[in-house]
Amino acid sequence: MDDLSDPPHPFAALEVALEQARKMDAPLNDRMALIADTVRALSAEFAEAVDGFVGRLQAAGAGEGAPKVGEPMPPFLLPDENGRLVSLDSLLGRGPLVIAFHRGHWCPYCRLNAFALVESQPRLGGARIVAITPELQKHTLELKAETGAQFPILSDMDNGYALSLNLAVWVDDGMAAMIDAAGWNIPTYNGADSWLLPVPATFVVGSDGIITGRDIDPDYRRRMDIEALVEAVSRTR
Repeated sequence: MDDLSDPPHPFAALEVALEQARKMDAPLNDRMALIADTVRALSAEFAEAVDGFVGRLQAAGAGEGAPKVGEPMPPFLLPDENGRLVSLDSLLGRGPLVIAFHRGHWCPYCRLNAFALVESQPRLGGARIVAITPELQKHTLELKAETGAQFPILSDMDNGYALSLNLAVWVDDGMAAMIDAAGWNIPTYNGADSWLLPVPATFVVGSDGIITGRDIDPDYRRRMDIEALVEAVSRTR
């Protein structure tokens, strides 16, 4: 993670909230809510801007055009945290596959979700997991090291794959300025000039490449709950 001690990160208290959320014995979205509440306590202005941004995405139906249950998962070939190319085909054929789109290592909600996926893996009956983020390799390495993930974290440079799935959204100038002022410069993390991010999404894909479960929510403060993920995987072969 970025050094939050020198100078102090405007949202450094989120590190404490994230640690508390990780230790909670509660559904994932209840734990996510602790982070959202902390953001609101730190800056009502920032939280209200997020509410407006999310509302605009919801009104526009962001993510609704992504592949649906019963459809094939489009193929990908993306580099992992070690620079090795990983294809969808290489991950299929041995049972269910969970594909999770994350905004990046900087996002506390994504970090919590990554921790939750790591914790859930023993309950997934051998299903494989892969995470996809638009960030540069050095940041996927950071996220993998922090979470102790045993699954690959792939770099979707320029959000090319997310765009092909209708999962990428532009961050408007006002929201981008607030995120940047909070200490998170997305273009730097992504190695690109644009403020483009994926809509957080989780797909469960059978060994035949057909999608059997999906969760897409433009409100990035919510993710597919682990109980729902376990159930979706249990129905998939």
